[in-house]
Order: sequence, then structure tokens, then C-alpha cells
Amino acid sequence: MGVTRATTRAHLARAVLESIAWRTRDVLEAMAATGRPVQELRVDGGATANSWLMQFQADVTGIPVEVAAETETTALGAAYLAGLTIGIWNDYPEIDRLRRSGRRFEPTWSVSQRNDLYARWQEARRALTPLGSPGMSKEVAGCLRVWGVQLEGLVRVGAAQ
Repeated sequence: MGVTRATTRAHLARAVLESIAWRTRDVLEAMAATGRPVQELRVDGGATANSWLMQFQADVTGIPVEVAAETETTALGAAYLAGLTIGIWNDYPEIDRLRRSGRRFEPTWSVSQRNDLYARWQEARRALTPLGSPGMSKEVAGCLRVWGVQLEGLVRVGAAQ
């Protein structure tokens, strides 16, 4: 796993951020295998405040990442669906035209770099799968407490730029 006594909270925070991007790649790979490849990621939410994560996501997936101008779009999406239901908008393409883009992140890694690192991610994930088995979560949480890390703290650390 590569965790030593020299491992810091920053290392763990970065690992959490990287895992978000790699797991997204896992999902995109599964979608592509069904014949529905994604050409662009449109993202919103709190994690989009982290430019490093957004660039890493583009590099890991090999596709552009477009951040919404309005990062918190849950309520907006509900409003759009309500408006569609009562006839304010006629269809999804009409709603899609209302979307405003913020920043855009283009992939910078070579295909071989991206695929080599993805293979290493998959290998590490397979090696750590037993950690996700029932009964292990308390042990993992105990290790995190020893390092003085709380998951909610990781999110705050990870969101800092």
C-alpha cells in the first residue's frame, strides 16, 4: 500500500482525490464497454473548486472536463425538471442550451502514460480489495485515527488549492 510512518495527512488527502478520478475512469471504461463512450465530462459540485483534481480527472480519463459555471446545480436541476413537467421547456435539449460553462480542462498526458498509470491503479485496487470486506472498516478507521485523520478533514484539505 505504500503507507509508512512518513505518510502525512497531505499524502492521504491526495490519495483520496486521486481515487475520485481513477474510480471515475473505471465507470467511464464500463460505459465504453457497453458501446456508450463519453466524449466530455460535465461536472459540478464542491470538488470542482479543486483545479488540481479537475486537471487530474482530464488526464486520467483522456477526455475534456468542463466545469459548470454554477457549481451547485442540484436545486437548479430540480427546477429544470419541474419546468419541463409544467411546460416551461419543451425538451431536454432546450434545457441543455441554458447550461453555462465555467472552466475547461484538457488532457495533457500521453495515451501510454494514462494507460500505464491506470494499470497500476487497477493492480493497487485489486490488492486492497480485502480492506473493503466486512469487518475491516473498523481496522481501517482505526489506522486513520492513529494518523490523526478524519474523512471530513480530508475533504476540506483536498478542496484547498
